[in-house]
Amino acid sequence: MREIIFDTETTGLDSRSDRVIEIGGIELFNHFPTGRTFHRYVSPGEQKVHPDALAVHGITDEFLKDKPPFSELALELLEFFGDAKWIAHNATFDMGFMNAEFARLGMPPILPEMVIDTLSMARRKHPMGPNSLDALCRRYSIDNAHRTKHGALLDSELLAEVYIEMIGGRQTALGLSVRASSNSDSRDTDTEKGIVEIHSRPRPLPDRVSQAEQQGHTALVARLGSKGIWSKYSSSNQ
Repeated sequence: MREIIFDTETTGLDSRSDRVIEIGGIELFNHFPTGRTFHRYVSPGEQKVHPDALAVHGITDEFLKDKPPFSELALELLEFFGDAKWIAHNATFDMGFMNAEFARLGMPPILPEMVIDTLSMARRKHPMGPNSLDALCRRYSIDNAHRTKHGALLDSELLAEVYIEMIGGRQTALGLSVRASSNSDSRDTDTEKGIVEIHSRPRPLPDRVSQAEQQGHTALVARLGSKGIWSKYSSSNQ
């Protein structure tokens, strides 16, 4: 199962007029990072970076002057995502901007069923909050000391770690799932589904209590008399 953890940085907060200026994505396969990433800076055209946004991500108008417009990156971006789920923290914000960019090019939007919002997940899992990305990093002991400014790729890397922890940690991918080959039998299919059949041992394990130890135990129980708890237990088993 492919998933893409992604984040955007923008010129401001209004997707109707502001533009995407940075996109970062991390590919997961069965909840593990594959090492494949997507990271691009994007020219916002004539739109200027709002001072409040600049204070958050530090991306200046001067830096963006020679960057390609979204129209030159759209197909490359969609190819990277493919049929994977789009996973973002406060996904309503990021998808609002992404779909606005696609709409400007006459391209269809990303449908809601393809999107997972980790902020909604966090609010369900930790209803008392706080549930910002920084707060979740602290909760799950994820080192984010190097995050002095927001950045799409850095935030995606941190969110990938948070997401894995929220769905159960690394052990969620350590199941008994195997790929069934074309000649696999029903037992292979059961294993792929997570069904494991428990068999009896062909030969019982040897008794690890020696005869002398058994005799010593019997003598001890005899000394305890009829009021000993062990005698009552032995009687009930008989």
